Amino acid sequence: MVFRSNVLRTLGASALLLLLAGCSAPLSAHWQGFPPAPQAKPGTAETDSAPAPAGPDCAEVKCVALTFDDGPGPYTESLLDVLDEHDAKATFFLIGIDVAKHPDIVRDEFARGHELGNHTWSHQDLAKLSPDAGQRELRKANDAIKEATGAAPTVMRPPYGTITESLKKSQPVPVVMWSDDTLDWKTRNAKKTIKAAENIEPGSIVLMHDIHKSTIDAMPKILTDLESQGYHFVTVSQLVGSPKPGVAHKTGQQPAATN
Repeated sequence: MVFRSNVLRTLGASALLLLLAGCSAPLSAHWQGFPPAPQAKPGTAETDSAPAPAGPDCAEVKCVALTFDDGPGPYTESLLDVLDEHDAKATFFLIGIDVAKHPDIVRDEFARGHELGNHTWSHQDLAKLSPDAGQRELRKANDAIKEATGAAPTVMRPPYGTITESLKKSQPVPVVMWSDDTLDWKTRNAKKTIKAAENIEPGSIVLMHDIHKSTIDAMPKILTDLESQGYHFVTVSQLVGSPKPGVAHKTGQQPAATN
């Protein structure tokens, strides 16, 4: 009986250790096909930018960049789950003030291999601000994203798509506009958002917003329809290929056969 009790105690302890080990594993470790976490620079606790995930060659296959503005919001986590189901990568243009409120969501976006972009601190129209005020809006948002993830945003998008030429040229990262506006911010209707997505073509940069539930409701159908047409879902940087700092990009690469 003593021997049997000792064996049971040993097995129980081993099972507990395995359970604790599983619980302590980082959440991102449970996802397959995503890039490893970035390595911090020697002597620091931060990285320069997110690691570039491996992806398809958008000059050879049909790609689209789905972009989501104005988050993080209450529906962002649900969107991340939908994107995972379709092995889709996206680019999120983040409002700094909301990043500061919900850094855990931003860390999750980063951990799942999505691209993070600067969308200013408080969604100000950069074309109407002084150069100094515009730079402050961008700098504060940049700092919030770095504090949340340890990595700087790799792209930026001006609210309303407006920015002065001088401010655009001074940006240290590529400026991203869009070729397809689903008008999800205006219609707030899943069916209309799905209909608008029918205009997507290879190389499209698509504008949507993850702060609207109707957009998240539309995503499974949009992703399924595009998958059936052979599309790959990539980040803006992957789609463009070699985006240039201070330059506004509206579209990306597309296979030669579709040019």
